[in-house]
Amino acid sequence: MNEHRPPYLAAVIAAAAIFLLYVVTLAPTTAFWDTSEYIATGYILGIPHPPGNPLFVVLARVWIVLLSPLGLPVAVRVNLLAAFTSAAAGGFFFLVAHRIAWGLLGDHRRALVGAAASAVLGATAFTVWNQSVVNEKVYTVSVLVIAAVTWLSVRWRDRRGEPGSGRLLLVAGYLMILGWSNHTMSLLPVPALGLMLLMTAPRVLLRRDLWMRALPLVVVGLSFNVFLPIRAAQRPVINEGDPLCESPGGVAAAVLTAGNAGCPRLASVLQRDQYAPPPLTQRQSPLSAQFQNYFQYFDWQWARGLDPTPVPSGTRAPVTGVFLVLGLFGLLVIRRTDRQLFAYMATLTMTVTVALVIYLNFKYGYSLAPEIADPDLHEVRERDYFYIAGFIVWGVLAGIGLTGIWHMAARGLRRTSPVTGSRARVAGARLAVGIVTFLAALIALTPLAANWRWASRAGDYAARDWAYDLLQSVEPYSVLFTNGDNDTFPLWYLQEVEGIRRDVTVIVGQYLFTQWYPRQLQELTGPDRQRPFEPDERVAGLYPAREVPSRPVLSLAPAEIDRIQGAATPQDANVRLGPVVVQYPRGTYLDRGDQVALAIIRDSIAERPIYFAWTGGIIRSLGLHDFGVRQGLATRLVLRDIETDGRFVRTDPALGGEWVDLERTRRLSSEVMMARSLRYRDIWADRTTLNIPYYYFHFSRVLFDRGSAAGLPADELARYRADMEAFGVTMQGGYRVIPEVEPGAG
Repeated sequence: MNEHRPPYLAAVIAAAAIFLLYVVTLAPTTAFWDTSEYIATGYILGIPHPPGNPLFVVLARVWIVLLSPLGLPVAVRVNLLAAFTSAAAGGFFFLVAHRIAWGLLGDHRRALVGAAASAVLGATAFTVWNQSVVNEKVYTVSVLVIAAVTWLSVRWRDRRGEPGSGRLLLVAGYLMILGWSNHTMSLLPVPALGLMLLMTAPRVLLRRDLWMRALPLVVVGLSFNVFLPIRAAQRPVINEGDPLCESPGGVAAAVLTAGNAGCPRLASVLQRDQYAPPPLTQRQSPLSAQFQNYFQYFDWQWARGLDPTPVPSGTRAPVTGVFLVLGLFGLLVIRRTDRQLFAYMATLTMTVTVALVIYLNFKYGYSLAPEIADPDLHEVRERDYFYIAGFIVWGVLAGIGLTGIWHMAARGLRRTSPVTGSRARVAGARLAVGIVTFLAALIALTPLAANWRWASRAGDYAARDWAYDLLQSVEPYSVLFTNGDNDTFPLWYLQEVEGIRRDVTVIVGQYLFTQWYPRQLQELTGPDRQRPFEPDERVAGLYPAREVPSRPVLSLAPAEIDRIQGAATPQDANVRLGPVVVQYPRGTYLDRGDQVALAIIRDSIAERPIYFAWTGGIIRSLGLHDFGVRQGLATRLVLRDIETDGRFVRTDPALGGEWVDLERTRRLSSEVMMARSLRYRDIWADRTTLNIPYYYFHFSRVLFDRGSAAGLPADELARYRADMEAFGVTMQGGYRVIPEVEPGAG
């Protein structure tokens, strides 16, 4: 057998084809969950939530600058980074699959076909595809590291006897250490590479010269985390965890020990203390439930579009079963072809599947175990993205398994068919081989066809427009309390990237429990850093002029902020907020977040309007919901007698009985709000964010209800009713999920 020649040009072509697929289905702007946070921090070189992901932030900023001559929106550029890194990973896995297929087939050209099948299946697995067309997470960078390390490991194995082959190991090790500053997922190839070294050339582990060269690479790779305290000292607008350090020695200790010593703030960020993960011995749900959750996500990968249900589906089951068997058969093919490559691929597969399920230690799945009624025992969203590396690897294995079956079937047909004889018999044999090849290609393209509508994010403006509509619903220099990711991060994106409504102080209720966040709010809203109100043409003239606030949102001294702790009131407590005294009976529990929020409202109410993103959450926990008045998508705190204010009307109790500033809300609805891609949506793939279209549905229903009572024009009421129906379709998952409804019906 001839020496294997890596088909680098073919790998580049395969990666380019995958990239083109991702570009066609690319998100045109930001999306929900962490997308906006990462786009914004990449754009301003900010610090996202722990562990800070400095490698990603710097890569994103460099990428944004490099693509600036194209004139693309910043969000599109960062989304293209996700597409590029995933496509490049597909190119490396193409090389890996070709090496394995070449060992099986002994033929370069036929091995190219098998490698193409593996690359396509890995790239079109639902989660891989869906995460590659919008930069929701940092995981596509880590997937690229895993793919590159896998190829370097395979190449080193083939060239281990050649001079200089140790450089391949050094590069692989450096990529993993550097990738750790993007996400710990980058370290997942370590067990597989370690086993390959032990099986093939264990003496390499004793080479002092190799370790001497590796040590500085480890230090250089780890040192990328030094970006965090350096940038924190420059006080960026987004500076989560505030990993500021007092001495270089503390920085070095924290970085080199991965947060186990040294500078406390930096160590806390690197260790993700903010999230307080439990030890692995303390399971957050039974191990059986965690594996059931994994299988649920595995069931999505190969034919998500066959059934809209998020739970394992009988409709998808045959396809899922086929790809489960193909992946297992792919491992068997590798085992029969090359025991050392099998050891690597089997160990990598176990690491990114079984071991990862145990390590992640999730709660009950978001859409599983309905008998567990307590939402705190469930994950707050679907977590399939954590397994993105496992799904792309399984796709590659399935492609190898498919190649093995194709090879066996074609070889069997050739053996049983005459080589010579009548033209008809020879043509029949060729036809049989052609049919087998066609069926194999059909299987390889199944995820591409079945996942397209669910994985694609083309034309999706929902998150961006939700942020725009919410920010424009509040008056100049407002304080806007939000609850979590989806009513916060898109607002950050709009403010920091598109420069819209930077005057609004967005306050994340969940972060008020930390020590660093209230201090940052003080700093960012002081007279020297308060950003001015700059209306665009859609809101010009809508709001009255307002002076720039003269003081920050919180006047407590830092030491006083730090001392705030959650507690029950020992006696009846009266808290004055402007002209109103809010009463808290004895025994009322106010946690740290509640108390900090009350202090912010007390100190800000004289100069800043106070708003809440939701009618639940903080406004209810503070007992202020009776003072809430809807203005657009936001609820304003009105601390006076609402009933005597002629501008406000109250909805029917069946609609929540909330107060509405009808005229302001009408103007926002007709002149300002956008809500693109939220009406009669084709598919709303993420069921955990259906509250967004529901919120628009409720908003339209409130306008229709109060508008009807106020005798508004028939054409205006018809518009509100049409919006109700359109948003109502989307909030049920889209018209393809409820096929009896056609787009534009009603």
